[in-house]
Amino acid sequence: MRAETPMADKQETVLQGTPVSPGIGIGPVHVVARGFSAPEVYEISEKDIPAEQERFKAALEETKGQLDELQERIKAISGEEESRIFEAHLMVLEDRAMLDRVAEAISTRRQNAEFAFYAVMQHFLEAMRRVPDPYLRERTADLEDVCQRVLRNFREEETPRHTEPDGQHILVAYDLSPSDTAAINRRHVLGFATELGSVNSHTAILARSLGLPAIVGIEDAVLDIRTLTPAILDGYTGRLILHPSEETLARYREIQDRKEKVRLDLESQRDEDTTTTDGRAITLSSNIEFIDEIAFVQNSGAKGVGLYRTEFLLLDGEEMPGELEQSEAYTRLAKALAPHPVIIRTLDAGGDKLPVEPLTEPEPNPFLGWRGIRVSLDRPGMFKEQLRAILRASAHGKLAVMFPLVSGLGEVRRAKNYLKECMDELAHQGVPFDEMLETGVMIEVPSAAIIADLIAPEVDFFSIGTNDLIQYTVAVDRVNHHVAELYRPTHPAVVRLIKQTVNAAVNAGIWTGVCGEMAGDIRLTPLMLGLGVEELSVGPHQVPRVRRAIRALSHSECVAMADEALKTPLSPEIMNATVGLARKYYPELLD
Repeated sequence: MRAETPMADKQETVLQGTPVSPGIGIGPVHVVARGFSAPEVYEISEKDIPAEQERFKAALEETKGQLDELQERIKAISGEEESRIFEAHLMVLEDRAMLDRVAEAISTRRQNAEFAFYAVMQHFLEAMRRVPDPYLRERTADLEDVCQRVLRNFREEETPRHTEPDGQHILVAYDLSPSDTAAINRRHVLGFATELGSVNSHTAILARSLGLPAIVGIEDAVLDIRTLTPAILDGYTGRLILHPSEETLARYREIQDRKEKVRLDLESQRDEDTTTTDGRAITLSSNIEFIDEIAFVQNSGAKGVGLYRTEFLLLDGEEMPGELEQSEAYTRLAKALAPHPVIIRTLDAGGDKLPVEPLTEPEPNPFLGWRGIRVSLDRPGMFKEQLRAILRASAHGKLAVMFPLVSGLGEVRRAKNYLKECMDELAHQGVPFDEMLETGVMIEVPSAAIIADLIAPEVDFFSIGTNDLIQYTVAVDRVNHHVAELYRPTHPAVVRLIKQTVNAAVNAGIWTGVCGEMAGDIRLTPLMLGLGVEELSVGPHQVPRVRRAIRALSHSECVAMADEALKTPLSPEIMNATVGLARKYYPELLD
């Protein structure tokens, strides 16, 4: 097991990671390890140390008693051999190294006993999870079980009164899933730093969408950083500064003040049209995952929702919501954002995520497997239930429906046929709906971009999902650090596919939007406009910056730059060209 190696008290320490979402957070650190929830943490005085040591001993003794009783019960039911599995649990509670480490942590950390115990055990657990021996790694479950038992046995009524720490904090974790990130309480979390992750991971994308400063790739962060350590998280440079000096704090507060002035200036333009200096109007809308984000969209000044991801609504539970429950959610969106449009993307998840039909074995390559529109077309009952729900809600506002991961014309026609069946069923029942409901497709597979001219006459709009389009075009898993450098939004092939899609849409008289990461990257706004994109859909927190970028640019100058980019053979040269225009017209947003 790795010994705990805490940072030196009060000495400013800089940990370097990879910045994935801009912004600055200043506050105490809260470390979240894997396995189970951390107990409450608070500081204790020197005179409270003996009492905390006694609380720890009492919790251990109660746990030993419970394990002895459990061992005897199992022996009576299943025999002595089976009861011996608890001997390892009891040995943990008598391990002298662990006992001494916790006693020392209570004294040196000056933190309550249960959190000192939790912190020490998490060091042991993290060390065990990282050893190559699979047998030792599997023993972490036993250790976690013992930890949970001990923590449950700390009696709340014996806890001394204490002052609650400030609710706002910087979250430090081994890793965060997209669901973890989406569920973060943004009133309390100032930003987060993780050991794992990449610039293009879904977690990083969500952080940028939510306006959360974030850093990834800080080695051994969970092992080495103490909860309640004062810190600065710099999402611009990727630095996590522990025990910052007064000079460092003053410098970062000055940076925060400067950024706040820019933010206030951006907010003052909230109701301004998103029109370039030479009169090109661009629709600026928002991407959302939760219905509760309506207020963020309204406050941002976005003109509706360009992408409502329905996965959280449909899959966040043991069973999928029914037609009427879905319809209520979509209706709430439609009414709140009227007269602006809301584009609802049908279920875009792999078959392994379906609560009603989990796959019996994992797919060897889920990115090329059963997901997106393929799942919906294979499960028409589920698909039509969602379509009918969208149609019911369309009577209460301006809705549109969009199909994900389309790879060919046949999928588009089959999806539209199901939509037509749903319209006929509701009409027969006398249920009102928008008979002119607009239908669009996501262009995120190269095959769809190449035959965009064949698909365009069948739909009302295209929305380019640049994240997957880049990934599939350059054959790079954006979360694989070995090849992440090859994931380039300005790859000439990607730029040409976007232009080809836009041209096909123009020729068919429909519009093209972008709802992927490229839409919210203000370095790429000149390129997007120059390629002819008419709508950009971004995270609510990105709307003000993108609006400012659009209003500062000359469309004709962007077109000239994009025309040259289409002839340019190297990705860095295209990036330099678009960044050059961005820096020329809105440098204050890039610094």
